[in-house]
Amino acid sequence: MRTRLPTLAGGLFALLALASTVASIVLEVALGGQRATDGIEAGWISGLAGLGLAVPGALVARRFPRNPVAWILCVSGLHWSFDGTCAAWVAYATAQDPWLPGVTTAWWLYQRLGAALLFSLPLLLIFYPDGRPPAGRWRWAAFVSLGCTAIMPVTLLFVPARIAGAVDTSAEPTALQDLSADLLSIPLPDGVWEVLLRVGYAALPLSMLVPFAVVFRRYRQSTGLDKTRMRWLVWAGVVDVLVMLSALLLPQSALSLGLVVAVVVTGAAVAIGILRPRLVDIDRLLGGTVLYGALATLVVAVDAVLLAAATTLLGEQGAALAGLLVVMLVYGPLRHRLWQLVQRVVLGRRHDPYRVVSGLAEQLERTDSPEDQLLAVARSVAEAFNAPYVAVEVHRGGDSTLLAEHGHAVPDTQTLPITYRGETVGRLILPAGGPRTVLSPRDERLLADVVRQAAAAARSSHLAAELQHSRERLVGAREEERRRVRRDLHDGLGPALGGVALRIDTARNLLAASPARADEVLRQAREDVSTALADVRRLVHDLRPPALDDVGLIGAVDQVADRLRTPALTIRVGGALPAGLAAAVEVAAYRIASEALTNVSKHARAGVCAVDFSVISDNLVVSVVDDGAGIAVGTPSGVGLISLRERAAELGGRCEVECPPGGGTAVRATLPLGSSSLQEVPDGR
Repeated sequence: MRTRLPTLAGGLFALLALASTVASIVLEVALGGQRATDGIEAGWISGLAGLGLAVPGALVARRFPRNPVAWILCVSGLHWSFDGTCAAWVAYATAQDPWLPGVTTAWWLYQRLGAALLFSLPLLLIFYPDGRPPAGRWRWAAFVSLGCTAIMPVTLLFVPARIAGAVDTSAEPTALQDLSADLLSIPLPDGVWEVLLRVGYAALPLSMLVPFAVVFRRYRQSTGLDKTRMRWLVWAGVVDVLVMLSALLLPQSALSLGLVVAVVVTGAAVAIGILRPRLVDIDRLLGGTVLYGALATLVVAVDAVLLAAATTLLGEQGAALAGLLVVMLVYGPLRHRLWQLVQRVVLGRRHDPYRVVSGLAEQLERTDSPEDQLLAVARSVAEAFNAPYVAVEVHRGGDSTLLAEHGHAVPDTQTLPITYRGETVGRLILPAGGPRTVLSPRDERLLADVVRQAAAAARSSHLAAELQHSRERLVGAREEERRRVRRDLHDGLGPALGGVALRIDTARNLLAASPARADEVLRQAREDVSTALADVRRLVHDLRPPALDDVGLIGAVDQVADRLRTPALTIRVGGALPAGLAAAVEVAAYRIASEALTNVSKHARAGVCAVDFSVISDNLVVSVVDDGAGIAVGTPSGVGLISLRERAAELGGRCEVECPPGGGTAVRATLPLGSSSLQEVPDGR
């Protein structure tokens, strides 16, 4: 019940405002345009203004009943509607003969209580959007300002009519000069009342300075969603200024309608700012309002000047032609240029997503280094969202990162992940507080397109670095392999063959004198040749296992399995391989399978191990699965497991080692086949 009470109270205010507005309309219809008091505006005008405040107030009260802004809207809305009813009753009652009862009271309420209609404006400025007044010294300044604003309405409640008429020089309707407006007058010296009235009139414009300063300060200090809420209030202020300026150029009767429009717009903007600040893109709405308002004012002014000049020089017919030329030559180009200028200043380049994405692609094509590519991404995002600072950070493996910044760093930032094919490769850093960085759904789609290009650039940067690193490792490994082969040939095979040559020479020298001794030397030479041949076979095996050429990949792995099979360990090797398998892929698959089988025989304590070769999506998949003890959680990777991953990575593949919930270990290596043939030929046991 307690939670429903604010909703019921807000609804009651809205219903009372609606009833007052309906009563005003009924009285105006019954009056039929026959007014005895032309100085009183139509009551339905104020009624509509009140309804435009009370309904938003009821909506805010339903959602945020503790926010004073809701009740400021509700009370002021009812006040406006009731003021319109009083005005309508005065007009209707004085049109009758004799006057109807209650005219004096309605006139007093309209004259004196109506002076407080605009008191809600400084209240809204001070308490919007969260219902809390400013803190510190600004709070006291705000309360003093509200007190100054209240001087005039409070004074008018009690000042005698003759004193109020002497100070206020605006003409009072002649038909109502006999009505008494002194229902609550207090007998004070005339001088005191005159001073209070003059102070009240002087304090009205001055008392608005502090509320506007509070709004300006709160706007500058707010961030994120609060900044968006404040921009709704700024938009309402821009609309109010444009409406009132337009009303000043129109007949006097339009001024009241302009005031109603301004009040209704303010109430709606306050409610939207509190309830649904992201209902529309407020940046675009504000920019469009400023643009079209400036265009309308400029076009009207130019048209008026040119039309007056054309009428004087060319007459009415020539003036029509001049007006058409003004529209074609001035309004069209000026509107287009001003539209681009305002959107560029307010929104950046986000209003033209194609230009943002295509411009980024063009910049990426012109840059070569990873640093310049990331800087191009940061620059494009900053220009698109008119942000003072944008940074792009990319992971480069290990703890190394690459950071590209555009603009000056800000204290409050927000980060968005940069993903590439499901993997997070970096992050995009944007200011968190600016209104231009409050992203609408359209902005989020644009940023997603830009981030995709950022991800591609980041990935290319990472791959370029990895490629360079791989090249360095390949060159280093090649040179190390050459050094090892050279050392083996120089220190092993070379001296062995040299010794064989010496033994043969010795045998030749001994052949005539001592045939037995010569035969012994030749026998030793043969043993040296056998040792040299073993060294050659070892070197050849290290370069490429001969079994790969003799029996194929699966047969070579099966030979390794034969050496490791025991009564306690059963090893099965099978699968299907493409014809013409690349040599590098074949050697890598053989080494990975051999190393995995060696690990199984040494550490797994397994009973069964299965080795399988298959082709999946242009990749050779090597799978080695056992039912052994598995790998304990937290066990660091040894040299064997690291070598498995490195051999796969050298070819652009990957190797994963997992321990399934059912036990055992599964080694799965994926090696790209490249352009090799994919015709599957059965090969296995």
